[in-house]
Amino acid sequence: MNISMKWLKQYVEIDADINTYCDAMTMSGSKVETYEELGENISGVVVGKILNIEKHPDADKLVVTQVDVGIETVQIVTGADNISVGDYIPIALPGAKLSEGLKIKKGKLRGIESNGMMCSVEELGLNREDFIEAPEHGIYIFNEPKELGIDAKPYFGLDDIIVEYEVTSNRPDCYSVIGIAREAAATFDKELKLPKPEYKTYPGAIDKFMKVSIKNDKLCSRFVGKVITDVNIEESPKWLKDNLRACGVKPINNLVDITNFIMIETGQPMHAYDLDLVDFPEIIVRAASNGEVIQTLDGEERSLDESMIVIADSEKPIGVAGIMGGESSKVFETTKTIFFEAATFNGTSVRKTSKKLGLRTDASSKFEKHLDPNLAMYAMERACQLIDMLGAGKVMETGIDVYPCVREAKTIAYDVDAINKLVGTKVSEDEMIRIFNRLELEVNKEDKTLVIPTFRPDLNVNADLAEEVARMYGYDKIPVSLATGTPTVGKKNHKQKITDITRRMMEACGVSESMTYSFESPKAYNALSIGEEHPLHKYVTISNPLGEDFSVMRTTTVNGILKSLATNYNQRNENVRLYEIGKTYLPKELPLKDYPVEGEYLTIAMYGDVDFFDVKGVLETLFIRFGMVEDITYNGGIDLPFLHPGRKASVSYKEQELGYLGEVHPDTLDNYNIGIRSYLAVINMNELVKVAAMTRSFKPVPKYPSVNRDLALLAKQDIAVGQIEFYIKQRGGKILESYQLFDVYQGSQIKEDYKSVAYSLTFRAADHTLDEAEVSKAVTKILKGLEFELGVTIRS
Repeated sequence: MNISMKWLKQYVEIDADINTYCDAMTMSGSKVETYEELGENISGVVVGKILNIEKHPDADKLVVTQVDVGIETVQIVTGADNISVGDYIPIALPGAKLSEGLKIKKGKLRGIESNGMMCSVEELGLNREDFIEAPEHGIYIFNEPKELGIDAKPYFGLDDIIVEYEVTSNRPDCYSVIGIAREAAATFDKELKLPKPEYKTYPGAIDKFMKVSIKNDKLCSRFVGKVITDVNIEESPKWLKDNLRACGVKPINNLVDITNFIMIETGQPMHAYDLDLVDFPEIIVRAASNGEVIQTLDGEERSLDESMIVIADSEKPIGVAGIMGGESSKVFETTKTIFFEAATFNGTSVRKTSKKLGLRTDASSKFEKHLDPNLAMYAMERACQLIDMLGAGKVMETGIDVYPCVREAKTIAYDVDAINKLVGTKVSEDEMIRIFNRLELEVNKEDKTLVIPTFRPDLNVNADLAEEVARMYGYDKIPVSLATGTPTVGKKNHKQKITDITRRMMEACGVSESMTYSFESPKAYNALSIGEEHPLHKYVTISNPLGEDFSVMRTTTVNGILKSLATNYNQRNENVRLYEIGKTYLPKELPLKDYPVEGEYLTIAMYGDVDFFDVKGVLETLFIRFGMVEDITYNGGIDLPFLHPGRKASVSYKEQELGYLGEVHPDTLDNYNIGIRSYLAVINMNELVKVAAMTRSFKPVPKYPSVNRDLALLAKQDIAVGQIEFYIKQRGGKILESYQLFDVYQGSQIKEDYKSVAYSLTFRAADHTLDEAEVSKAVTKILKGLEFELGVTIRS
């Protein structure tokens, strides 16, 4: 939130420099993000009066002027065509600095000396939206005489400092100039001087014009209204426009500017209705009907439902409560009678309505914070004061105040010792009371209680009071002390450790990390050839996506990493190895009734100087690290259309499937414009975490010799070597130390549809030297198992 220091100083005297002020406010809890000194880069611009204008002797489009700048008369050559003798204008003297770093120097134009420059608003870093009276690309002319030679910056509001605050959502009172002024007064121990609304009223009974009823006091806790007659809509005075511009609000007219001024000053949004366009007899605050439609002030038609609050007349909605008024009751320049509203609406309801309608306004952002209903009357009185002050209309003496749920000030006890113990200070009770008084908390020293004003909903218990004491006493004054109690040590859980190790292992294998979005396009499933009946095609659709390309939650990480491969391929990177650890979202059922199941997957993708076994090698390196590799098996038959039908396999650990790997299908590569063989591996991290071992066990160096046996086996072509190895390991017993495939042969010397596979087996016992009988027994058991289970025999 941005606040003008000039505006703030109208309510509290601040004599500190801006850096001291910002530091003090931040330390007292009103965090300052930054500040901007308006006109900081502009200097040497003064008010001047044109005394004489003559044509330039050598240039048809230039004139030579004599300008009085207070202490002297200077000669300025200009091409401006909108100036006259007697005009008061801003003059940049030699040495002056203007917008965009422009520096003014003495010089000559077509041989005639020129000692300065006449300024337009653009040259002062402003624009015609700020000063609508300024001519387009012409010299700015003051609308009334000014003291000559004085600094022109204050007239343009360039002598102000705008401070940006980060206000927490539990302090709705601080979303206003008065709220920040109250904090500044407490911080610097100064008096807060709030305006006291006083204005002239005119006879009249408001019930002849308007009645108000609230149908649900949980949605609207207060509604204050005033009728203004003989409305006169015109341009606002300069001081009002300057205050609005300083806070980033464009002045419109006196009536609109008053409502914006009150919202910034007090934090209470207001709205004005043209009474001639409202169907009498009353305004009703009610829930909207399903399908009810209203055209809001931005010209859009919006469909409402029963969860939304509306302001309605006897016929129709005339405003979406707390967000925006309706076009049907809009105030025009010809409006003569208006109804001013200052109400308090339920913040949660306003926020939900704003989200549903996709309509967030300055008013809704205020109401979302749950405003104090006692603020509404002060804001109304202040608005009426400005109406009277600016001659914008006549305020009727009677008003409307429907307040079914009165918010009363609450009383809470304070405990000096408990506060000091919690904060770590030794602040006396008298000093605490002075702090409470600075914060406008009413103290009863005898009862040790405080009356909390209604604008401080964040103060409820003694701990809240301790925070107030700490920030006003000064965090920098609190002594350093050691923590008491049993210390806790934070550490990563098992899953986080496994994930970290996985990342390190990938990088050790030369695989670079990739990060892709969880949102993607439905077209991704066409690129991966995943049909509508496939489980991966059942995705969650986002209700308010950024666009079609980010409209569904991904069910597989493959699309993202293939797009990354494609980007690298199109950038002509020859060898690419990528991995990602990312989440997928599979709905339990559609339409969605519960949270989707979140899966987490390690996805590896490669192309270049790699093949299927390089991807497999990276996985096995990971499995070795987690002590799993001996129980990993690879099997075909996995149904994934984006993988090559003959070069893919599932990955399992002790019959629990972990994922898959394989070569990307050529058609899929074409869909991603990748013109080179690529390979994928996907591992379910949730399953990996369950079986991965953090500890490693080591065996001592063998004392006894090993015995080697070679086996040449005859097997049908459709039997995978993985199946053969499974039974070799299963039947080999404890003495089987290792096995290695060293030959696969298919040819004329063996039967058709068969193949020969040759293994080298190594046997060793840990406690003795093996004899021939033991080894032969183990080999026989392996051969019998292979023959019985797979029909694999010894090759003769």
